[in-house]
Amino acid sequence: MKKLNAFTLGAFALSLLVVSCNSDDTNTTADETAVEFTQSKNLQFIKAKKEALAIVKLGAKEAKRSLADFNGSDRSFRDELSVFLPSAIDVDEPTLKDNTKANVTMPIYEGVGPSGNPTYFIITETTTPTLAKIYGAILAPKLKFGALPTAAAAAQRVQVNKEGRIIFRGDVDFSPERILVAGGSGNPDEAFPPSVAQPGAVGDSEYSSLVVLPSGNVINCQIIANSTGVHDRINWIDIENRKVNFQLLDGWEGGDDYYYHLVTDASDVGAATIELGTYAPRMANLPVFGQSGIDGETVLLGFSPNGNGLTLAGGNDISQRQGLNSTILDDDLDPVNVFPFDPDNSNPNSNYSPMWDAHISMWTDLAINGPNGDVRRPITSFNDLRELVEAGLVTSNAINQGNANSFVFGLRATNAVINCPVILHPFQGQND
Repeated sequence: MKKLNAFTLGAFALSLLVVSCNSDDTNTTADETAVEFTQSKNLQFIKAKKEALAIVKLGAKEAKRSLADFNGSDRSFRDELSVFLPSAIDVDEPTLKDNTKANVTMPIYEGVGPSGNPTYFIITETTTPTLAKIYGAILAPKLKFGALPTAAAAAQRVQVNKEGRIIFRGDVDFSPERILVAGGSGNPDEAFPPSVAQPGAVGDSEYSSLVVLPSGNVINCQIIANSTGVHDRINWIDIENRKVNFQLLDGWEGGDDYYYHLVTDASDVGAATIELGTYAPRMANLPVFGQSGIDGETVLLGFSPNGNGLTLAGGNDISQRQGLNSTILDDDLDPVNVFPFDPDNSNPNSNYSPMWDAHISMWTDLAINGPNGDVRRPITSFNDLRELVEAGLVTSNAINQGNANSFVFGLRATNAVINCPVILHPFQGQND
């Protein structure tokens, strides 16, 4: 059992808006206000902003830090690191010669679980530029669809008390032992799907990290520690000073690797186990898997893991490994998944979302046993994936039973969502 301790673990409406926010240490431009809220929603915006300030001010107070330090508004990183999470306290600075696991140190908050006990959580994304500045969060406008009635069975509606503390309806058990056993009969290409997958953390029927606040605003809010233990991706946790350090996963986007993201939750047992996330079955009720492009009223965005890439167990170089089968066989080295684009905190119309709709690919027999021999190698971008699908070298994994998705070049959906915020993407353009 993983024990928790301090270190291991309209004109009037617009004028009202200005008056109500003149002491919050956050500057809001007229353009941002115009983009974020129509006149009919200004009062909702005021409530959401007041709510956000209460939550973050309480967090800063309990961390014994200033608001600007806690939400990162007075902090910056080197431009080439492309750190997307403003509240990040520290990140490893990987070099082009060393792509070992990166880590991030983040602020944590104390909430109240359904049992009444302290529950510790992080906030990584929210829906508008102004609210993202207050929380020190990544901008993910698509999360707003999490407040729609169609997403009610997947989201978690919480309460916020007068001092700004979040009261959760759902909770997580961090005590299970994580177990992952390869499938197949010893062939590395058959290791995925696993024969046994038991995640190290399990959410109850009310738990979801897609959190709808009393104002109606949506945040990506993940429980990462409580009396049962801590999240499997935590390297260390300092409850007293409200800090936590997580291991990140690498990935590919636009031909560049070092696409470092943090897996927190997954709606599928196998995905949660492989990616060291919390199994959150409630999130399987999100609409609409397999239709997760940049349009439509869904929080989901399509991405593509691979199921039968090259592995170290098959005698391949570490730079060539990629698939879910590699994680199962290669001493828990993380899968290296393929993503469509980066977050863009400067774009109020960004289509980024951390709720990734998984479309698992697999190399075909033509790719493995064709006339040119085994042509498998890392899939490095969505354009690369499209070309491989069109050439008949990559197709949908056999386990994919969902809709074919044109955004992911006709690959079928697994009907599983993996919550993985993108924290940083250093050295973009290195492969151009």
